[in-house]
Amino acid sequence: MLNHLGQRKKITADPDYIEITKSLESALQDKQTQGSTPEIEQTISNLKYQKYILENSEDPVGICRNDTDKTLLIYGEKPKKSTSTYDNELYLLPSGVETDDEWDCQGVYIPGQAATAEQAAIPAKAVKIFHGTRLVTTTNSQTGELEFNLPPAKVFQSGEANWFIPDDLQAVLNTGIRTAKIND
Repeated sequence: MLNHLGQRKKITADPDYIEITKSLESALQDKQTQGSTPEIEQTISNLKYQKYILENSEDPVGICRNDTDKTLLIYGEKPKKSTSTYDNELYLLPSGVETDDEWDCQGVYIPGQAATAEQAAIPAKAVKIFHGTRLVTTTNSQTGELEFNLPPAKVFQSGEANWFIPDDLQAVLNTGIRTAKIND
């Protein structure tokens, strides 16, 4: 990662790196105390991969690409004049484009689903990515669900992080959302 002067930033001071390192240490501890399970092994593998990305990435930002046929809502830095109390803000990412390599994509919003006679309601979620990640979002042709080329750093629901994760997507769209800065 490079700082504003073009110099390599000390990776160990990066909040994402600190978070990954702590999560990896915790997962390795779980493996020692609980034994190896497929879930623990997958968690360790994902965390090691994310740590590798951070350690080897030259991009100081996350980049999101939308290869779905719909516009996505993604998370990015708040504008300087924002009055929001959340850590970031929602932006639109049109189909077929990616965010600018100087604009920090922090994650993707996953809409929830209302309850049906066959299935309970599914709450909306946010998928977090770390700096240096180049996330590509596609749609599964069988299920219609969003898929990612990399495992997310975290997935959380409203109240689990200081991110705005609305259940009523239309109400958010009605407030007016800016389009993310994209590559031309």
